[in-house]
Amino acid sequence: MNGGGDKLATNAAARKASGRSKRKQKAGPCTTVKFGSAVVPIYESRSQGRVRYCLSYYREGKRLRQFFGDLEAARREARFVAQRIQGGLQHVTDLKPHERDSYAKAVELLAELDVPLVAAVEDYVQARKLAGQESVAAIVADYRKLFKPLARHAKIPEIVEELVAARKQDGASKSWLGTLRTVLGRFAASFQGEILGVTSADIDGWLRGLDLSNSSRNSMLICVKVLFSFARSRNYLPADQPTAAEQVKKVKLRQDAVVVEVFTPEEMTKLLHAAPIHLVPILAIGAFAGIRTAEMNRLEWSAVDLERGIIELRAAQAKTASRRLVPITDNLRAWLEELPRRGKVVAHPGLHKETTALARALEIRWPRNVLRHSFISYRIAIVKSADQVALEAGNSPDIIFKHYRELRTEEQAEAWFGILPKPGQWENEFNYDWRTRTVTLSDPSAD
Repeated sequence: MNGGGDKLATNAAARKASGRSKRKQKAGPCTTVKFGSAVVPIYESRSQGRVRYCLSYYREGKRLRQFFGDLEAARREARFVAQRIQGGLQHVTDLKPHERDSYAKAVELLAELDVPLVAAVEDYVQARKLAGQESVAAIVADYRKLFKPLARHAKIPEIVEELVAARKQDGASKSWLGTLRTVLGRFAASFQGEILGVTSADIDGWLRGLDLSNSSRNSMLICVKVLFSFARSRNYLPADQPTAAEQVKKVKLRQDAVVVEVFTPEEMTKLLHAAPIHLVPILAIGAFAGIRTAEMNRLEWSAVDLERGIIELRAAQAKTASRRLVPITDNLRAWLEELPRRGKVVAHPGLHKETTALARALEIRWPRNVLRHSFISYRIAIVKSADQVALEAGNSPDIIFKHYRELRTEEQAEAWFGILPKPGQWENEFNYDWRTRTVTLSDPSAD
C-alpha cells in the first residue's frame, strides 16, 4: 500500500487496468533527415552498453540498413542517401562511405583544374604506364626544368616562315633566302608537326632519303641546323640543350672527292682580254683575290682600298662570319684602278652567268669554283705559307695544305699574277642573249 492506502499496480491485471498492453510498443526513429520529399529515418539501439544508430531505407523495392557508432556520421550518410533518393540515383549508395569521401575529395581537387574525374584517371593511368618504376611527379619536375622556358609549342612550317622573314629583314642576300626557302620548304613538307617532336634520327633519315651527294647532304644539313638554332633563339626549343639538328654529323667527304681544277695563265688571259668592262670586277677579283662568289655579291666598292692595297670583308659579308683582309696584288690594282668604283662590286648576280657564257664562247671549260681554286693554288706557290693563304682566303691551313700545295709551280704563279689589261681593254663589247645564255663576241679573234 502507498501512503494513501492505495495498492500499487504490480500485476497484469493492474497493467491492463492502466491501459498498457503486455507487449512493449515499438520505438520510433530518434531523428530523421529530409531532402526534398525524401525522408531517411535514423534509429537508436542499445546493446551491452553500446549505442548504435541505424539507417533504414528502401532501394529498388528492397529494405536496406546501415549501422554507425556515431550519430553525426549517421546523419551525414542519411543526408547523402536522401539526396540520391530525391535525384533518382539510389544506386550510388552502393559505394561505401569512405569510398564516397574519396570520390568527393577527388572531385574537389579537380574542380580548380576543370578536369573531369574520368579524364584525370585516364591521364594518370597512361602516365603511370609510361613512367614504369619512376615517380610520375619526378618525371614531370624534370620535364618542367627542360621545357618551362618555352614560349609555345611551334610547328615547323610556321618557324620556317618566321626564319625567312627575319633573315630578309636582316638584309640577307636573295640567294641565301632562296636557299633557305627551297631546302627548308622541303623539310617542312616532310615534318609538319611541332619542332619538339623531331629527333636527330628523323633528320638523318630525311637527308639519306633524298639520294643526294655527300656534299649536297651537308649543305642541306647546314640549313636545317640554322632552322633549329633559330627556333631555340625564339624559345621554341630548350635553351640549354643541344638541338636534334646539332646531333646530326656532317658526312665525311673522301679526299679524292675534293677536286681542285684551275685555269692556266693562258686561259685566264684569254678570258680577261675578251671581257667587257662590266665583267672585269668578277673575273679579276675572283682570280687575283680569291673572294667567294657569295662574298663578292655582298661587297661594296667602298671596301676596296687601292691606297692601302687591301679589300676588307666585314664579318657580315664573309662566309666564316669573321672580318678578313685580302691584299690587292699589283696586277689586280691595274685591273681595278680604271673601273668606276661606286655602289656594289657586282651590279647584279646575273652577271655571273655572263662570265660562264663568255668562257663557253671562248671554248674554255668553267669548273666549279675555278677562280677561287686558281687564286689559292697560284698564291701558295708564291708565298709558300699555308697559314698566310688561309688568312687571305678565309679557309683553314689544313685544307690549303692538303688540297692546294704544289699544284702550280712558282713560274706559273708569276705568270698568273702578271696578267695585265691589254691596250684597248675597256672598249671590249659583246652581245649576250639571256634566254639562251650565249655570248656573241664582236671580235672573236681578239685575245
